[in-house]
Amino acid sequence: MSIRPLDGVRVLELGNYIAAPTAGRILGDFGAEVIKVERPKAGDELRNWRLYGGDTSMLYRTINRNKKSITLDLRTEAGRGIVLDLVRRCDVLLENFRPGMLEKWGLGPEVLNEANPDLVITRISAYGQTGPMSQRPGFAAVAEAVGGLRELVGDPDRPPVRTGVSIGDSIAGIYAAFGTVMALFQRERRAERDAPVPLRERVIDVALNEAILSVMESLVPDYLAYGIQRERVGGRMEGIAPSNAYPCSDGTSIIIGGNGDAIFQRYMAVIDRPDLAADPELQDNAGRWRHRERLDAAIGEWTVRHSRAEALKILEAAAIPCGPIYTAADIVADEQYRARNMIQPFAVDVGAPEPKLVGFPGIVPVIGEQSLPIRTVGPDLGEHTREVLSDVLGMTEAEIDALEAR
Repeated sequence: MSIRPLDGVRVLELGNYIAAPTAGRILGDFGAEVIKVERPKAGDELRNWRLYGGDTSMLYRTINRNKKSITLDLRTEAGRGIVLDLVRRCDVLLENFRPGMLEKWGLGPEVLNEANPDLVITRISAYGQTGPMSQRPGFAAVAEAVGGLRELVGDPDRPPVRTGVSIGDSIAGIYAAFGTVMALFQRERRAERDAPVPLRERVIDVALNEAILSVMESLVPDYLAYGIQRERVGGRMEGIAPSNAYPCSDGTSIIIGGNGDAIFQRYMAVIDRPDLAADPELQDNAGRWRHRERLDAAIGEWTVRHSRAEALKILEAAAIPCGPIYTAADIVADEQYRARNMIQPFAVDVGAPEPKLVGFPGIVPVIGEQSLPIRTVGPDLGEHTREVLSDVLGMTEAEIDALEAR
């Protein structure tokens, strides 16, 4: 029997794109029943992002796994009425509209609270629900810039670049899921004392830019304490050396982190540079950072004489932290991911005559020894509309037909 800590929790997701759907995905991964509300005909715009075949992208299938899809038009009175009916039977509402949009539709926190005084309302937006910038629109690209991340990504002699995924949305979604579970836990503990949680403590407010700022480590304290302005350092990490990517003889590259004092000594022995191991200037991390160019050149001269497999074998034998830079193909073939059930196959429509077996990333964190099994990949648009309206709201087939006709 699979372990699903959130069995029995019902979530209504009004999210679009990545941030709120990521939170919904995490809750669904661990057993919550997540009912995703999408626009009729068009659905979540993520269905068409990176769509290489078929009518639903693998991005949508990934972000919206373990969910049910229903279609409702929130611009209509009937659609909003169904939402309120569902709210009465849900534990959580997730949304990532621009602040004020729910209120404009007559679905603000006070209205939702009147329908369900125990509801946890998790809201994700560019800058949060309050403050002078709260009404501004913004995607993760902007939040990553305003949160301080973009300035540090790339090489110092080039403009800042972006990471290859919507990291701002994903981080915000993780915080939203954590905030949601935290609020559910508080609600449960208060219920034991017959002390309801007030509305303001059940509204979880996640801002994309603040989610990024929260993972920027000591960026701000270093500036305020020492006047330090962090700069882009390419593949390195500010103040830590030697730690970088290095080329190998077969055209691949590897990551080596040899910045610990004891590790550095073993590292230099491996690359046959006892002179660097004995250099007084290189006995602590601060000195090694000052001489990072010299160190990286010496390490690169060694790695380029070995294939990726050879270099990693030698380094691992000396207990030096290292690893390959994987492509998707490498990940699929990796025995460690396979052992922990981190690539799970599903037959999906890819636009070919027959469905194709496609691997999807497993559920994190692991409970037990392997990833929990993914129950379903992201659903077809409106796949569960009739099921949800019938099973959750008790609507008859005739009532559902009438709703669809309107």
